[in-house]
Amino acid sequence: MALLGRAVVAIWNDILSEGKANFIEWHNREHIPERVGIPGFLRGRRYEAYYGEPAYYTLYEAEDAGVLVGKDYLERLNSPTRWTKEATSAFRNTTRGVCETVFSKGIGDGGVMMTLRFDAEADKREPLSEYIQKRLGEVAGHYAISGVHLCIADAAASGIETAEKKGREVGVPNWIIMIEGSETAAVDAATDHLLHGGLVAHGAIEEPVRGLYRLEYCLTDFSR
Repeated sequence: MALLGRAVVAIWNDILSEGKANFIEWHNREHIPERVGIPGFLRGRRYEAYYGEPAYYTLYEAEDAGVLVGKDYLERLNSPTRWTKEATSAFRNTTRGVCETVFSKGIGDGGVMMTLRFDAEADKREPLSEYIQKRLGEVAGHYAISGVHLCIADAAASGIETAEKKGREVGVPNWIIMIEGSETAAVDAATDHLLHGGLVAHGAIEEPVRGLYRLEYCLTDFSR
């Protein structure tokens, strides 16, 4: 289905092996529930990689971009719990983007998610966006595909320094394509179709970083 709201926080990270169990429990029992409890946060999802890096992908959906730079969220980012500090100390290779949802279409949620990360030439952003949206519209009708999305990061919002991020190197993903569905082969095939002809030929700076992920945990706020 279409993403909930008009903005997302997208996070990729590896985790040290000795911190994995603690990360899963923290994410399930404290962190994602805490985030989804913030006014304007609608859903949180965590995925683990079938292939690609980093090993984990977390997606938060929000009502709009203002929520993601608003007082309630920033207060949590600047007041991390003891468990948060402990769990994130095992993070490695973290990339995080505060993004506007530019295009989102679907018929449901899928257990498999492809993510593509890349950047665009400044003078080709608009035609590239139009090209991707057209291709995503085609892919949305493919076998076993349940949702297709394009999100673009706000560099300033993504780069806000907070206590939770202090001491960690965190990259920004810029442009993100997501394709979700019910079968790994189908999502891979839909991605191949999308990329046929190449994003670079239409304004991307480089070939996208590709990762295929399976859903591990999902929490939706049904109260709003």
